Amino acid sequence: MTDTISSSAGAGPMPIPGHIDPVPVPRPGIVEGVTPREDGRVDLMGLPRKRIADLFESAGLDLKAAKLRAKQVYHWIYHRGVIEFEAMTDIAKTMRPWLAERFVIGRPEIVEAQHSSDGTRKWLLRTADAHDFEMVFIPDADRGTLCVSSQVGCTLNCRFCHTGTMRLVRNLTVGEIVGQVMLARDALGEWPKGRMDFAFGDGVDGAEAESDDEDGGYSADGRLLTNIVMMGMGEPLYNFDNVRDALKLVMDGDGLALSKRRITLSTSGVIPQMARCGEEIGVNLAVSLHAVTKDVRDEIVPINKKYGIEDLLQACADYPGASNARRITFEYVMLKDKNDSDEDARELVRLLKQFNLPAKVNLIPFNPWPGAQYECSTPERIKAFSDIVFKGGISAPVRTPRGRDIDAACGQLKTAAEKKSRAELERLYAEKEVALG
Repeated sequence: MTDTISSSAGAGPMPIPGHIDPVPVPRPGIVEGVTPREDGRVDLMGLPRKRIADLFESAGLDLKAAKLRAKQVYHWIYHRGVIEFEAMTDIAKTMRPWLAERFVIGRPEIVEAQHSSDGTRKWLLRTADAHDFEMVFIPDADRGTLCVSSQVGCTLNCRFCHTGTMRLVRNLTVGEIVGQVMLARDALGEWPKGRMDFAFGDGVDGAEAESDDEDGGYSADGRLLTNIVMMGMGEPLYNFDNVRDALKLVMDGDGLALSKRRITLSTSGVIPQMARCGEEIGVNLAVSLHAVTKDVRDEIVPINKKYGIEDLLQACADYPGASNARRITFEYVMLKDKNDSDEDARELVRLLKQFNLPAKVNLIPFNPWPGAQYECSTPERIKAFSDIVFKGGISAPVRTPRGRDIDAACGQLKTAAEKKSRAELERLYAEKEVALG
């Protein structure tokens, strides 16, 4: 059986392999790609500067004023993290209520927030139309990585993945994807601070810019969030247009300003979209390989029945921008007696060398979840596997398990939360906010 999921305007439906539930089409709003609001205002989160300018012009501003206001608002949204127009101090006070009556700057709702003993943070988030999804922040000594979701649920049914047990509800919008990054920066407290009244000349209708900030100058704090991985719920390349447009906002030097070299997109192997990913987004590529034989990968990563291992590795070899300086990462979850033998390790080396791939292999100890049919390989077996791959000339570090005390495997928090009452969730969230300051 093959099902389809609609991409954004202009693109036809993309076939998705596997037995899945029908995918509901999001209700059309007054602005394409934006979830409608009951109050009729338009959420600007996830919109590029030109679309914001078009909306301002449609709302009654002349072209010059619309472009200027869009430039200012865009900067406040994506570079400063502001969610209230009243805080935009380089926009005249008389203009701010006009904006607030017509527009809003949204964030996904936080249903639950958890903080692990190892520093990992995990959030259960909710869309405006009441669908839940997750994001995770993982701090390390030299970096902080945010794991971002692209869909509510997933179609791929990978046997070791908890999200694979959930039906696909819908794609996340551009705003819902970017909103995860915004929320993480909110929580980490690392938006730039200081005066901005000198950033843009106002120059519209004689309005005079002013600033209520007492800070003497503009400064950017040191970053905790340094990297983004599209490895959360869903298959990013089955939501290609929204993921691309969201990452363009993240990479924009006038916005979130994160280098494309610090962003990695992970795919289970959607070959038709991989070249587009390299050409249109240009971020680092990670591939969920997890097995080196057809039979085993067919079982644990069912998309392999449609896009086989050798075709997948050829697509990796052809990926635009791949080089020794920008290696492709292959993710390999370690499953006891399933894909962890010495023979498997040697075959992995042989395949990567056959396709002359600039590669790194991330060995991932399996994070068990209730009902999982697999066990994690022993530490000794994982080390032996890693040693063989390293001796073959390919880097094969073992990923340190993180956040196991907060159900950090993708999909676990959502499942656990569904068993709690709404009142209990609100109480737990309030307690955690107080504890975290």
